[in-house]
This record gives sequence, structure tokens and C-alpha cells, in this order.
Amino acid sequence: MPIMNIKKFSFTYPGVEHPSLRNITLPIEKNKITALIGPSGCGKSTLLRAMNRIHDIYPGNKYDGKIELLDIKTGNKNNILDIKKENEFIELRQKVGMIFQKPTPFPMSIFDNVAYGLKITGLKNKTELKDRVEKALKDAALWKEIQDRLSKSAMGLSGGQQQRLCIARAVAVKPEVLLFDEPTSALDPISTGAIEELLVELKKDISIAIVTHNMQQASRISDFTAFMYLGDLIEYNKTENIFLNPKEKRTEDYITGRFG
Repeated sequence: MPIMNIKKFSFTYPGVEHPSLRNITLPIEKNKITALIGPSGCGKSTLLRAMNRIHDIYPGNKYDGKIELLDIKTGNKNNILDIKKENEFIELRQKVGMIFQKPTPFPMSIFDNVAYGLKITGLKNKTELKDRVEKALKDAALWKEIQDRLSKSAMGLSGGQQQRLCIARAVAVKPEVLLFDEPTSALDPISTGAIEELLVELKKDISIAIVTHNMQQASRISDFTAFMYLGDLIEYNKTENIFLNPKEKRTEDYITGRFG
């Protein structure tokens, strides 16, 4: 069952004549990992960032079509492209969190980094705050490494630790969907492996969409794969079908390294 349904979606950046994404229809399945692959500039990150309206930090973007988010409590599907109010954007980004290519810890303590989103939601009880921060750090497989350094600056962590801290910060507010934009491209192989294991663990509770240039990563961790090219969705299927038996020649050419 999709937690998010993208339907006939097109996106145009301000001041640009032609849309960067054209008529995309794609489900993001609940408690699965969906990988978005394709050459640079094909629209993967543009699509990912539309899924929680992060583009709207800058005005003038044009959206067409629908991006429906399932309300787990009511079963209703809400089109996030209808959102206009600031409080609705905040609520959306609590439900649909985002992790970027480069780790983005705040210049504050490790504890305050994870507590940041919880405080925004109005959580003031210190005991509950402490418990939620600890759980988020455990969920992000970071607790054992930093439990004695919670009051120290997050800027002192390694790159891989900083990325897991950003995941803990996102997980703390109990999102329904997490969007990852090449989360391991700046990390060493050991940190990359740790993040991949973490994503597979997180999908038990959270639905995940990940942009990756790493074909092996997509084949290792994703359940579904979408291949994009020049703003179009060329093919979407179960990952094993995309990699072992693609229907489209362009998909096969990209996966086998003939272009990209």
C-alpha cells in the first residue's frame, strides 16, 4: 500500500520555460525503500524535494498534478500541493523528513540537535525529552558511541556520525516518510555500510525514498527502483526486476554503464 502517491506530477523552477519534471506517476510504498536512480540532472533530487515541498523555501516554483500523502490515522489521502499555510508546511515536514547529501548538524550539543524538532512540536517535559532523544539515537545506531558526550558539540563528530545524528534528529519526531538525497556519497565505505544497515532497519517503522548514484547501493537496500532520465520517469518496478530484467532499453543501458 502506498503511503505517498505521485500522480501526473510536473515541476517547473521559477524563470524557466520548460518543466524539470514531466508527468511523473510513482507510488512510495509503505515500510519499503524506494530508490530513485538516473544520471546527473535527470530530476531525481528535484522530485525528492517536492515530496515535502522543500522547494517552497524559494518562491515561484510551479507544481502540476498531485502528491497524495496517506493520513495513517484516518485513511484519507491529502494532496500536499494544496498546502499554503506556514503551520501546514511545518506539520508536513514533521511527517516527511529529509536527510541531505552533506551532513547538516546544528552548531549546538549532540543532545540539543536531536531535541530540536521535539521542542518545536511543543514537547517540554524534560524526562520525556531525554527518553525520546535516547531512543532516537539508539534508532540511528549512534547511542553507544556518544552516550557520554551528549553535552559536547555535534561539530566534533566524524562525517558518518554526523549523518547518523541527522537521521536521529529526523527520526525523533516520528516521521512517516524519510527522504534521503545521496546520504552516503560523502562518506567512507565503513560509514556507508553502517547507514545502509540503518535504513534497512528503519523501514520497519518508516517508509523511505532515496536518491542514489550508487547502483550497488540501490540493488542492495531498496525494494523498488525508479529510473529517471531527462525529467521523465522511464521505468518503475521491484528492484530485482529493474536490475535483472528491465523492460526499457534506456534502463538497461544505464544500469550496465553504457551511459550515465
